[in-house]
Amino acid sequence: MANAGTKGRQPRLLSVVKTVLAALLRLVYRIEIRGLEHYLAVERAVVVVNHLSLLDAPLLAALLPGRPSLAVTEDMEHCWWMRPWLALVNAFKVDPRSPLAMLPVVRALKRGGHCVMFPEGRLSVTGALMKVYDGPAVVAARTRSPILPVWIDGTQHSPQSLLGGKVRRRWFPRVTITILPARFVELPAGLSGRKRRQLAGEHLYDLMTGAAFEAGNPERTLFEAMLDARDRHGGDKVVFDDPEGKTLTYDRLVLAASVLGPKLARVAPRGAAVGVLMPNAVGTAALFAAFQAVGRVPALLNYTLGPAQLVQACGVADLKVVVTARRFIRLAHLEAALAALATVAEIVYLDDLRDSLTLADKLGGKLRSLRARALHRATGVKPGDPAVILFTSGSENLPKGVVLSHRNLVANCLQLKARVDFSPADVLFNALPVFHSFGMTGGLVLPLLSGFKCFLYPSPLHYRIVPEAAYGCDATIMFGTDTFLNAYGRTAHPYDFRAVRYIFAGAEALREETRRLWADRFGVRILEGYGATETGPVLAVNTPMFAEAGSVGRFLPGIRHRLEPVDGIDHGGRLLVSGPNIMLGYLKAGAPGVLEPTPEGWHDTGDIVSVDDHGFARIVGRLKRFAKVAGEMVSLSAAEALVQSLWPESRHAVVATRDPRKGEQLALITERADAGRTALAEQAHKLGVSELLIPRSVLVVGAMPLLCTGKIDYVRVQALLTEAHAGRRAA
Repeated sequence: MANAGTKGRQPRLLSVVKTVLAALLRLVYRIEIRGLEHYLAVERAVVVVNHLSLLDAPLLAALLPGRPSLAVTEDMEHCWWMRPWLALVNAFKVDPRSPLAMLPVVRALKRGGHCVMFPEGRLSVTGALMKVYDGPAVVAARTRSPILPVWIDGTQHSPQSLLGGKVRRRWFPRVTITILPARFVELPAGLSGRKRRQLAGEHLYDLMTGAAFEAGNPERTLFEAMLDARDRHGGDKVVFDDPEGKTLTYDRLVLAASVLGPKLARVAPRGAAVGVLMPNAVGTAALFAAFQAVGRVPALLNYTLGPAQLVQACGVADLKVVVTARRFIRLAHLEAALAALATVAEIVYLDDLRDSLTLADKLGGKLRSLRARALHRATGVKPGDPAVILFTSGSENLPKGVVLSHRNLVANCLQLKARVDFSPADVLFNALPVFHSFGMTGGLVLPLLSGFKCFLYPSPLHYRIVPEAAYGCDATIMFGTDTFLNAYGRTAHPYDFRAVRYIFAGAEALREETRRLWADRFGVRILEGYGATETGPVLAVNTPMFAEAGSVGRFLPGIRHRLEPVDGIDHGGRLLVSGPNIMLGYLKAGAPGVLEPTPEGWHDTGDIVSVDDHGFARIVGRLKRFAKVAGEMVSLSAAEALVQSLWPESRHAVVATRDPRKGEQLALITERADAGRTALAEQAHKLGVSELLIPRSVLVVGAMPLLCTGKIDYVRVQALLTEAHAGRRAA
């Protein structure tokens, strides 16, 4: 009887101890648990958790209901103060790196209940998800148990983490624990051994990065997300720098927004779009933050366009006011463009706004900065409201206005952070203009939300200066297009990119020549990605964890995709995407300022894409970039790749022209002076590709027409070809 009474008292005592400890931890760390109902909804599950600090296990031991099993990693076993906490759970040591060592987990699951595991097998030294071992997924599949993803955030800022100076340390950081719904690992029948484990590991990694994204909470406005980042990383953290030595910390950025905001609020009503004609500079970042603070929508104008196109963009977005700077207009020689804009919109100079600031304005701004969050909420801006207007590149047709919401931009940054270990210690070098989606999201929004410094450089065309500037600011991350990266790689000193650890390429296909140049000369692997202005912009990207040359990577978490078949194309289909980063809709010239919503939340990219069994996407080409030659669908991008393989040092474009006999024929426009069909025919035979890819005619030009992003301007290319044909007919 005595023994029975002792056994009865022990669970009750354990329950009381857990309750007291849980209350104490909630108070000290201000813990928020989301999705606890998902934990309670399943009787048996493999609970997989990210591992940021030694606090993780005690928190889970005290806060998770009941007495779950906990797989102890090596770092926990050697920590003496953790042993009392492990008494709250059924703890056992396991090595997640070895599927054969998973027998204790299998036995625990067969007994019923939850088994908590850290699939990384070690503490994170990046603050993001590290290598995930396949053991937990294999066990879940073998025992037919669901996987319950859990994401802990905040403990990386505690002294018990291994991040050192990479993050702002606090004794008692705010902690959030997000529990997602349970999901089963579905593996194809017939797989065994290494392939089965590899696929199981990929599924587990996707579940964990999905948890990281969903825990990030995209339901915030950009300004609220910026204030949250300031609270996390500290007001004195520098987030923007430029070649003139001007810097902005979070506190100075909020102050600038609070001072400039009321001035900008007077030039346009709440929710209205205001044109912005500004370069990559610290002042542009402050202006962007000021617009977000007061609920105005910046429409970022492409200053490399001609006056007529700028006027057209104003008409598309129904812009009545354009903000710019006198010095920028003078240095960029935009007097003609500004004169044209002045005929359709009021021009407001940022210089004048700054000069008009009085002492009262500055003191008022200081007071408003102390109540920045409350004043922003008073504007009534919601996460689903428009945050920015960008314009499509117009490389193949007339540009359209793209309206992106706060949710779109915050979500796209969270999707990227779930897959890439950005650190507050990083320095991003961004020369891509902010009126381009790549430059705006990557060069303005991502640093603001992630807490790392961004060095804003005004032009990507300074091929000799950019490498030196990247070296001077000790850049660790760079964004670029193939055209720009190739030019930087050819002119840079081998030591200029010594600190660079990540280079992301997008906006155009990455050539093998560029990839080899950076790998051989600088020892840096270029990570190619894919996206569109309409998608925030990133849809897929290669990462250090999952990279495959020739692909554009795997789709980011939260993005759904489907491939619709296209007649004449056997491999791949027309890509449609849906997710929280998909735009609100288009603004078109036929209906100025009127939003044309995205149909049912699905965006048709117009790209022909193939996706393999491991989720890697490859761009076959744009649907508009196909020609029907002798009844066969021929990819113009594939024809360009054929030409590029023969003459990689020059730029080439292949377009389709009418042919009365074959329907269409291919025409090559190239910078290669001695380009000819005979050499192309020999190359096609050597590579074993179809002769239909050989262009019928060749036009040599002195310089290929390019857009500001480095992409080929196919509208101007087609115009050059038309002019050449007209000249021949006249002759």
